[in-house]
Amino acid sequence: MELEMNWDGNPSIILDIKTRLGVSLPVQVKDIGFTGIFRLIFKPLVAELPCFGAVSYSLRKKGTIRDAIEDSIMWPVRKIVPILPGDYSDLELKPVGVVEVKLVQAKELTNKDLIGKSDPFAVLYVRPTRDKTKTSKMISNQLNPIWNEHFEFIVEDKSTQHLTIKIFDDEGLQAAELIGCAQFPLKDLEPGKVKDVWLKLVKDLEVQRDSKNRGQVQVELLYCPFGAENGAANPFTASMTSLEKVLKSGENSHEAENGTSLTPKRKEVIVRGVLSVTVISADDLPAADFSGKSDPYVILTMKKSHNKNKTRVVNESLNPVWNQTFDFLVEDGLHEMLMLEVWDHDTFGKDYMGRCIMTLTRVILEGEYRDSIPLDGAKKGTLNVSLKWSPQHVYRD
Repeated sequence: MELEMNWDGNPSIILDIKTRLGVSLPVQVKDIGFTGIFRLIFKPLVAELPCFGAVSYSLRKKGTIRDAIEDSIMWPVRKIVPILPGDYSDLELKPVGVVEVKLVQAKELTNKDLIGKSDPFAVLYVRPTRDKTKTSKMISNQLNPIWNEHFEFIVEDKSTQHLTIKIFDDEGLQAAELIGCAQFPLKDLEPGKVKDVWLKLVKDLEVQRDSKNRGQVQVELLYCPFGAENGAANPFTASMTSLEKVLKSGENSHEAENGTSLTPKRKEVIVRGVLSVTVISADDLPAADFSGKSDPYVILTMKKSHNKNKTRVVNESLNPVWNQTFDFLVEDGLHEMLMLEVWDHDTFGKDYMGRCIMTLTRVILEGEYRDSIPLDGAKKGTLNVSLKWSPQHVYRD
């Protein structure tokens, strides 16, 4: 049963706060309001009056309510009131899986600073409590930040929960200013399948009337249910060697015997291999010279290891063809990124034309693929590349 409820008590509460210096500070709290939809669950059904053993209540849809109160009763969190004697522990909130999140990058963020550019950082959560909220590092003076950071969140109800991302501008000693926020419903994730998405940032997640461009944020998501079978587990563990599987199995058995496996332990998956990148060509590049042409070349950079390579220069072309292949030894494929920057060569310097940023997740899963990628930071132009992955081995620390 779902009930829409509204409460506006208009209270006037005075808090007497004492500081370490012994000074009392009176703080007034007023204008507390609440609106929302309550979900009532009468379960389990029994043969005696009142025909149900307990009542669970939860806030199904939030309205005006503060985070601390919200998370204590916001679905899937619920409060259980026993009506008849019995064990109702099966009604308690239980984790059902983990969602792994790679915060890749953002682009075209709104500039919140009058001098220079914003200093963005991200706050991510599935449930908005302090102990369940993750914060990325801050990127100074950048409207197109690259984070490449990994986070992990417990999931209790995949069908109703969301991943929320809020991008802030760091203001130093002052409160950070919100640039924009976005949500992704976890129900759209297929267990064991990596999903790469760009999310548009908005001002308010509840009021969908924001037409201003606040930028976009890119994330990779992987949902791994607990006790998954039939290929729904983490796909990156599939290529473990037989010895590693035996060692892992023995480790689990030992934990079970000693009663230490009640909560899953985080194990870091290391993926090593050789990445072969073929820079094939580019289409419809912007003109960088007065002649209406460009002299483009591409710089390839592995962001974590800082290994670099460079193609040859193709003179006077907006549709250059390179067909050059470069091999990179990758020590940690799941945490590495490939950045492809297109530059225009000049006698006395170079002009930036745009870039493509790619994680290695897809090529690790598929082994080999070809793609045409639009250039970020350019009005037009695409880069045609082919990627191939040759794994060495996968193991767990």
